[in-house]
Amino acid sequence: MDNSAIYVRERGNLRRVSDIVLAQPKPVSSCRRANPFVLRKENFIFTYNAEGSLRYTTKSLFEITMLFVADNIHHVDSLVGFPEQIGDRLFAAAEENRVFLNADISPKALQLFSDAYGEMVLGSLCLRNRFPLLHERLDEIKTFHSLKSLDLFGCRLGDDHEIFQHLTSSSLASSLIKLFIGGNSLSDVGLQRLTAPIRMLRKGLDCLQLLDVSYNPISVRALRYLMCFPKLENLDVSGTSLKLDTGLKTTMWDLLRLNYSEKPLDTFDHVRCKTEGWAQQVVNQWETNSSQMPKQKKIDESRASALRFFGRQKFVREVLNAAPLVCESEEETRRERLHFFRPAANNHIPEKQTPSTTNNQAKPAWNNIKKRQRQSERCDTSHQSSPTKRLSSSALTAEDMDLLNSY
Repeated sequence: MDNSAIYVRERGNLRRVSDIVLAQPKPVSSCRRANPFVLRKENFIFTYNAEGSLRYTTKSLFEITMLFVADNIHHVDSLVGFPEQIGDRLFAAAEENRVFLNADISPKALQLFSDAYGEMVLGSLCLRNRFPLLHERLDEIKTFHSLKSLDLFGCRLGDDHEIFQHLTSSSLASSLIKLFIGGNSLSDVGLQRLTAPIRMLRKGLDCLQLLDVSYNPISVRALRYLMCFPKLENLDVSGTSLKLDTGLKTTMWDLLRLNYSEKPLDTFDHVRCKTEGWAQQVVNQWETNSSQMPKQKKIDESRASALRFFGRQKFVREVLNAAPLVCESEEETRRERLHFFRPAANNHIPEKQTPSTTNNQAKPAWNNIKKRQRQSERCDTSHQSSPTKRLSSSALTAEDMDLLNSY
């Protein structure tokens, strides 16, 4: 049976399939027969009757076929067109066989299910403060291209992470609505790099409505990079370099048409963010499996010296032992909540009604007049002529062109 040829009938044509190695059946220790045609033990269901006697019933052909396809899921070309009930049963069978724990098969298998069933595989993914899981399973996470909500808070992304290209790719352009990237040491440069494909190529994150960039060292300058999100309705900039004042409110309204919320918005509450979909237990298995892996106790002297020389060992140890970024206290969190929202079209906007008077009243309160002048030039570019050097900031700069060339 192992050396036999496999033939497939497709659209009336019979062809021979080569280079396919089917998964070997699991060995059954209790079976004393070597005849391959004897039905294997996993094809039976053993139960006990009322008298305590052992009885068995055969599994249905559907169940046997499901197990066979799950074992050889990496040979399946496509599941598009199969009913959702079949996909759900097949995904559960593959999960039971721990197919998604195999790093060689898992990305292709998850891509197979995501292409066919999209949001049902995983519609929401929460990786808050679980940065080791993100780095270990990045290839698998990229296959979830129908996410509506993605929480990457505290995942140590920095200014140049590989997942940035995935966030702005065409696969998530029409699905992602909520994005949480707070607590990632993301500066103005990182936010510029993240939004560069969207600003220059006009594609990516077209449906984004909620963005969390809290607890990142970003300044007012970074707000202009968010103008590429036309449907942005909620923004969280708590714990950043931004300070709540009249100038910030005016800038938010002029650039993003967002108003300050006196009360914290419930949409930024972490309780509402959960991992939902068929792959929910798969994500939990990844985290459990990584935590149960035995730690390496001894490293070869040559490799240890090389790791110490390049500083890699120290870096990995610091990252893994570092505590996730959390707020210092609940009182400080409530005091520094900077939530902005897009009001309804018929709402009255006091900041927009008299922008010139508010600016004139706020100028004496500033200790540094030059900073106020630079901010007023950013906010009121339509009312006063800016230098030619400042006009180039709204256009494509040399740094933007370098980012464009990198993509």
